[in-house]
Amino acid sequence: MITLCEGENRLLFDPEVGNIPDWRVGVRRPLHAAPWRDEVLVQDDPTLPKVNKRLAGDFFCMPFGHDDIAADPPHGQSANAPWNIMAQESASAHLRLSMPIRGATVDKHLRLAGPVLYQSHVITGGQGRITIAHHPMARMAAGGRLSFSPKRAALSDLAPQEPGRNLWALNQMRPDLCLATTTGALWDLRDYPKDHKVEDFCLLVEAPGARIGWSVLIRHAEDDMLIILKDARILPVTMLWISNGGRDHPPWAGRHTGVIGIEDGCAAGTAGLAAALAPNRLAALGVPTALSLGGTHVIRHAMISLPRPADWSDVVGLDIANQTLTLTEAAGGTLHLPFEDGFFTR
Repeated sequence: MITLCEGENRLLFDPEVGNIPDWRVGVRRPLHAAPWRDEVLVQDDPTLPKVNKRLAGDFFCMPFGHDDIAADPPHGQSANAPWNIMAQESASAHLRLSMPIRGATVDKHLRLAGPVLYQSHVITGGQGRITIAHHPMARMAAGGRLSFSPKRAALSDLAPQEPGRNLWALNQMRPDLCLATTTGALWDLRDYPKDHKVEDFCLLVEAPGARIGWSVLIRHAEDDMLIILKDARILPVTMLWISNGGRDHPPWAGRHTGVIGIEDGCAAGTAGLAAALAPNRLAALGVPTALSLGGTHVIRHAMISLPRPADWSDVVGLDIANQTLTLTEAAGGTLHLPFEDGFFTR
C-alpha cells in the first residue's frame, strides 16, 4: 500500500489494482470501500475480477465497463493490473500502469493539497478508440442530496443492471434532472433513493461548451460534502451508479447499500465498448463516446472533501478564479477555498 500524507490528511493507494481504498480528510472519509475487501473467500474466488474483489474508492477505467472487443477484464487493466511507482514524495506520487493498453502507456499522478485530491492520467501513444472514466464511490448511512453543473440531458440504462431491481424505466432521454420510474412517477436525480432496494444506472450529459463539469454530494448523516470536478471537454458525461442492496449474488449479497458511483467519463454507459464505438444515443447528440488513442491525452480530475455548511442543501454554482474555488448555495450563501485555477486549463 502507498501512503500519501499532508498535514492531517492521508491517502492510501493500492498499487496492485490501482484504486484508493481510503482517503481521510481530517475525520472525514469521503470514499467507499466494499466490505469484502479483506474476506478470504472473496479474495480466493478465481471467478471474480480483481476490480470487484478489491472494489474501493476511485480508480481509472480504460475501457469503462465491459470490454467486448479485446476481452480485457471489467473496467480494463487500469483497474485490475499493478501500477509501478515512478516517483513519490510525502503528498504526491507518480505511477505507471505495468502493461500498455491498446499500445498506450498510462501514467497516474496523485497529489494532496489540503482538502483537495488532484489526479491526472497521461495516456501516451496507442492505437484505436477506447472509453475512459473515473470511478469514485461514496457511501451514505442515511442518503444524500446531489447537485450538478448544467446538463443537457439525462438518460436511463438500456438494460437493467439486475432484472427487476431498476428504479428508473429503461431507455429514457429527458432534458432535465428527472427520470420516470417503473411506476411512471418522476424521480428527481438529485435525491439518492435510500428507501429503494435497487441497482440502477443513468447518464448525465454536460451542457454544450462546458469546460469544467462538477458534482456535489451532500451526505445527510455524515454532514459533509464531496465535490468532484472534471475536464468536461474530455469527459463529457457523468454516470451515476446506484448500488443500494439490489445485488443478491456474492460478493454483494444484499449488503452493498447506500453506495453511489459518480463516474465522469467518455463512454456510452454500461452497454460495452463495442456499443460506444458504434452509433449510439449519445453519438446522435454529437457527444463523443470514445477517445482516439495516439499522441498524448491528459485526463484531469479533482475531488474535495468539506464539512457541510449549516443549512446547505443545493449547490447552484461553482467558479474557479484567482486560485480560489467558490461554491454558491441555492439560498445565496457562498464558500471559498484555495484551488489551483490552472489545473484544468494548462
